[in-house]
Amino acid sequence: MSFCKCPHVAHGEFEPGSSAMNPQALSTPRQHRITDRLLGGSTSSSSSPLDPRYDVFLSFRGSDTRFSFTDHLYERLNSHNITTFLDDEEIKTGASLKPKLESAIKASQASIIVLSKNYASSTWCLDELALILEQQLRNPNYVVIPIFYHVEPTDVRKQQNSFGEAMEKHKQRMKTETDPEKINQLAKKIERWREALSKVADLKGETAQGRKETDLIKQIVTNIHHSVDVLLSCRQPPPIFGRHYEIKYITTWLKDGSSHTVDVLTISGISGIGKTTLAKYVYWWSSCKCRDFSRSFIDDIRGTCERKHNGLLDLQKQICGDILKTKPIRNDHVENALADTKVFLVLDDVDSHDQLDALLGSKGLYRGSKVIITTRDGSLTERCRLFNPIVQPKHKKYLLQGLDVYSSLKLFSDSAFKCNSPKEGYEEVSDTLAKYCEGHPLALKVLGASLCGRDVAVWKDCIDRLKVEPDSRIKKALQMSFDSLPSIEDKELFKHIACFFVGEDRESTETILKACGFRTKLGIENLNDRCLLWINYWDKQLMMHQLLQEFGIDLVRQESPNRPEERSRLCCHEESFEVLKFKKGKGNILALALDMRMLKEDKLYELDTDAFSNMDNLKFLQLNYVHKLTGSVKNLPQDLKWLCMHGFPLEHIPPDLQLENLVGLDMSYSRLVSFNPQRLENMQKSTKLGSIFQPLSSLHGLLKLPIQRKRQESTELGSKDKPLLRSLKTLNLSYCEHLRSLGGFSEFPALESLILSNCTSLIELCESIQLCDELEHIDLSYCNEAAKLLRMSKVRNVKKLNLEGCNLGGVQTDGSHLVIPRDIRSVWSYLPSSLVCLSLKDNHLSNESFPMDMSSLIMLKDLCLDGNDIVSMPDCVRTLPRLEKLSIYGCARLTTIEHPPRTLKELIFSVDYEVGKVVFHEDMSPIKLIGSGGEGPFIEGLFKEEDMADVKEKLLHRLGWSNLDFTNIKPVANKVQMLYEFGIFSTFYVGKEIPNWISKRSEGSSISFTIPPSPNQLRGLNFCFVLQIPENSSLDARYIQYIKISNITKNHTWIYSCPVLFIKIREGKIVHLSHWMFGKNEMEDGDQISISILDTRDFIEMECGMELMYDDDVKNKMEEEEDVLSYYKSWNHIIGGDLSPFQKTTPGEYELSNSHFLGYVTDPEYVDKRPLFRASPPKRYLN
Repeated sequence: MSFCKCPHVAHGEFEPGSSAMNPQALSTPRQHRITDRLLGGSTSSSSSPLDPRYDVFLSFRGSDTRFSFTDHLYERLNSHNITTFLDDEEIKTGASLKPKLESAIKASQASIIVLSKNYASSTWCLDELALILEQQLRNPNYVVIPIFYHVEPTDVRKQQNSFGEAMEKHKQRMKTETDPEKINQLAKKIERWREALSKVADLKGETAQGRKETDLIKQIVTNIHHSVDVLLSCRQPPPIFGRHYEIKYITTWLKDGSSHTVDVLTISGISGIGKTTLAKYVYWWSSCKCRDFSRSFIDDIRGTCERKHNGLLDLQKQICGDILKTKPIRNDHVENALADTKVFLVLDDVDSHDQLDALLGSKGLYRGSKVIITTRDGSLTERCRLFNPIVQPKHKKYLLQGLDVYSSLKLFSDSAFKCNSPKEGYEEVSDTLAKYCEGHPLALKVLGASLCGRDVAVWKDCIDRLKVEPDSRIKKALQMSFDSLPSIEDKELFKHIACFFVGEDRESTETILKACGFRTKLGIENLNDRCLLWINYWDKQLMMHQLLQEFGIDLVRQESPNRPEERSRLCCHEESFEVLKFKKGKGNILALALDMRMLKEDKLYELDTDAFSNMDNLKFLQLNYVHKLTGSVKNLPQDLKWLCMHGFPLEHIPPDLQLENLVGLDMSYSRLVSFNPQRLENMQKSTKLGSIFQPLSSLHGLLKLPIQRKRQESTELGSKDKPLLRSLKTLNLSYCEHLRSLGGFSEFPALESLILSNCTSLIELCESIQLCDELEHIDLSYCNEAAKLLRMSKVRNVKKLNLEGCNLGGVQTDGSHLVIPRDIRSVWSYLPSSLVCLSLKDNHLSNESFPMDMSSLIMLKDLCLDGNDIVSMPDCVRTLPRLEKLSIYGCARLTTIEHPPRTLKELIFSVDYEVGKVVFHEDMSPIKLIGSGGEGPFIEGLFKEEDMADVKEKLLHRLGWSNLDFTNIKPVANKVQMLYEFGIFSTFYVGKEIPNWISKRSEGSSISFTIPPSPNQLRGLNFCFVLQIPENSSLDARYIQYIKISNITKNHTWIYSCPVLFIKIREGKIVHLSHWMFGKNEMEDGDQISISILDTRDFIEMECGMELMYDDDVKNKMEEEEDVLSYYKSWNHIIGGDLSPFQKTTPGEYELSNSHFLGYVTDPEYVDKRPLFRASPPKRYLN
């Protein structure tokens, strides 16, 4: 909690030291908006209209106790992080302060009333008392604690002695009044005061008579602490939808961490994505669970700094007020406070590192402090002064993304229907609008609220309008993210990408835009930092939220809403067609996109290249599936940087396609037979040229032109003449299924990326490709003759080569047998040593297909072998000296992955298939494991499964299981197996009772005990339970969910997620036996232990039992058996080892589940957050 001393400047009757609300606080929205303002109160009608800002309102008579008891009480409350309202200045006499006083009381959760000798002589104190009791009447949860400070409760109740004298004086003052109306008002007040004094005397409180003040204050603080905790646990949290994973992640981070470090978490995301909502929820959670911090929530930092000249100074004052309860006098007071106090600080909506510098300083924070920063710019935090080389807090970043489909519909329904699902008849339109928002919470709430109570027809009109123009309120929120971009260049880059490059490869896009003068690497990083786009984890495509893309397109539309030809970019296909049809284009147009498939049939019309004659500044041109374009290619703007012509109708490209500045050419899905740029004067003959882009039916003569030249002539021409496409860096001819030959590389010698994916007919690749010294990327995926093309190309400097789906390993002959071509091994000899990334996915490659040695690929870092027929990791992979990433996903015959290169940092594999064993080198560095599906293979150091018949007798004896005859035990499934993970051995079988050697038993699903004294060392325990399958049950699958063992004394808890699934077992009893390898650090004599089975709803609970295991007295026998367990103890992620990846929200509590390392491979966000796996601990930690 945090504390406030609030100076009062008010009018009305004044008594020194009495409590009242600061009027300035009411007029300054962010002053003292701490903790509970963010939490939300009760939803009942009796709750306060104001969110509580304080834990305690302190009412007292200043002249009696201000500089003694009350001051000591306040300081003690302060030291216990109880937010206390206390006035610190005198209040001048004036008009009534009831409204402000009432607001102050309502802004608290409890009141402490110090009833001293002269309390009743103050009309101010009596007004406070009356208002406090009225608040308690309105809100039954409001806590009132009277302190009878050297006065008797009877005197207060009956208004006698000093209280009687005071009330008599008030009565006499009333008699001096001559105005009947004032007399009547005073009479009512006196009656109200008498009633309040009588009621407060009947409340349970504390008395000072015969007690030390220190003991009294200690008891008061204890009572308040308990009362506030109860209130916090009952209070409604801020509403939040679908953020369960995020809440768990952040609250775990909040509870984790060393007391010797400072932890900073930056939550970034686009405007309206829910950063502030999430931060408020976590702050509410912290007020219930983490009360050992001084806390402060500084909201709307960007808005405060924009609206107020001294906004940062006000925010500094707020931090100091919340943490130190004082106003800062100098600028360094804030950083001194943070350096000297353990804090939990939330800085909401930060948009510059100057704000962070002012609010965090550079001295560092007190050890154990936590800071959450929400921002649209994820790069801000590490650029502030707090991250200087001396301080360096531990920093984590969290990119907040949209809600899932279910949560989106739930949030939308909450706004539109005030319930969790759509009303009948609104299901389809609700689903459409929820999908349109793509999980954006603000958009879901805005659209839902705007359509609440309206007819379905109105909803459909709204959907149609959104196709044309975004909602203005959503647009306003996204505008803030756009405005945060640091330069005009970045803003123009955003518009280009939104209009034309969403879903495009990052590298090629950077290349094209760089040619237009953009600093693309910096710009894309700036956009990514501000969450205005992101890079797809797997294929590195530029991705953008649909609402952001529509916002970017609308920014361009607003340049000239009604005259498209006057805009800088045209990406609406209807508008582009109209501009070209009527030749309206001018020099202002930088980019134009037209896809004829997006037009209505009646709009199909012949276009002429003359329409581009006035577009001198056109940089990007997309003409997809334009089959009727006439005129000369020379009419195309010569400054074009990117030309996209999907579905190009001709079999050859036009001669004299001289676009010297063209950087990117995309002719995917075309009818090209050959691609070989040539000059018109060098063509041998032409029976009919006509217009270059005339309809296909009129170009019979052109289609018969022998435009192929000899390879030598092409090379010579390249040396004599200026290349036609001298700036071309990216050429994309993917899915040109008729393309047979590719040549003329001398005409585009600057080529860097050549994409020929799915060119299934391609059989010839001109050797002139060797002239392309800058060529680094070749994609030959799904080219049937890739091996031949590779041999022809003799490329030297290629770094990235994609040979996916090229059938390099063989062809099926009888449906099952694979024939390996004789020249398969020669393929490896054509792989250039410059390769850094190689994909051999889906090539029917077996282990025999690989060479013995691939060490010649000295630069290779990324190798993909997905979907091949290998049964184990090929031996040659181990010879790759720099391999960092290996993907063996979807290899159905794969059984083992043994000892991958020590340089490996990431391993991708699937456990859907029979991957039986994954083994790493002992000195392997921590590695990221990415897997999906199935129950998991034996990953040494993580999981092991073994038939019980194969388990050594010595191991069974060491576990205490030697009395079980596993050969005669009936298996639940095919056979009895032993599982090992996390230092836990377990097995299950069909049985009726717990083994008789387990002595301590309990009916049901839980057992508790205290570890008795023993001269021998505890080395573990056996836990066993029996479950009955209900009769007539129809369940096909049953889970034993969790086993929970808690050491209550040491505050340690292990929750084991059992990897057991029972399929179609519909009767009988199942026995589950497990051995837990606990050491003295986990359990010792006198510890209280509790064991339970969680979530057994698929079964009837029968009985459970436990037996402690100790080391034997015979030393030789112990040493012999110790060797049996030493292998299992050498694993890293076990009880007694490194369990940090499994830490839950509560300190000392661990959820032991392998899903922390292995998850769905298609979830890149989860992959980025997955902890690194280390099979064995570093040798220096081994005993």
